Amino acid sequence: MAATQEPSSLRNEADEAVALVIACSARETLGLQVVRLPDLSRDQGNFTMKKLFHGIVFGLLALSLNMGAMAAPDKGTAEEATALVKKAAAYMKANGKDKAFAEFSNPNGQFKDRDLYITVLDMSGKVLAHGANAKLIDKSLIELKDVDGKYFVKGFVEVAGSKGKGWVDYKWPNPITKAVEPKSSYVEKVDDVIFMGGIYK
Repeated sequence: MAATQEPSSLRNEADEAVALVIACSARETLGLQVVRLPDLSRDQGNFTMKKLFHGIVFGLLALSLNMGAMAAPDKGTAEEATALVKKAAAYMKANGKDKAFAEFSNPNGQFKDRDLYITVLDMSGKVLAHGANAKLIDKSLIELKDVDGKYFVKGFVEVAGSKGKGWVDYKWPNPITKAVEPKSSYVEKVDDVIFMGGIYK
């Protein structure tokens, strides 16, 4: 009569199969490198469910970090928004307002990068250029409120007039996701106009 397998041996084989499925799934889904697991043979009886659990937790952590790294490039950073405003201001000084405002409002131009774009207002809150919605050009937004009732355009004008530059928080539609999201815009007064470049959080 064939010898009956010990219950612990069966559990070890099941644990090995689960670990293999998890490793292969992660590798095929996200191209992750899978670290070789310890020998799970039946004659090495020190592989416990605790070690398997720790391995799964480590794998899920690596998975979440990898997904975060893939998503990160979709959004601009505060440093990139500030740099874009500086670049736009230099472009206006070199090429004049008419050419600059047309380029800022070009959805395929050099001042559109993912969810980053340039907006230019005069000191009364009228839109002179807008990289995400050209329909707003020549409209006064000074009385515009976000979904929380904040007069954020007044905030732009106040920061530009009193400090010359700074950040304003509000909520605004994201041109990528089409959803209203928390946003923070870097505001800088250049000559007699206000330049803005914002990031979605």
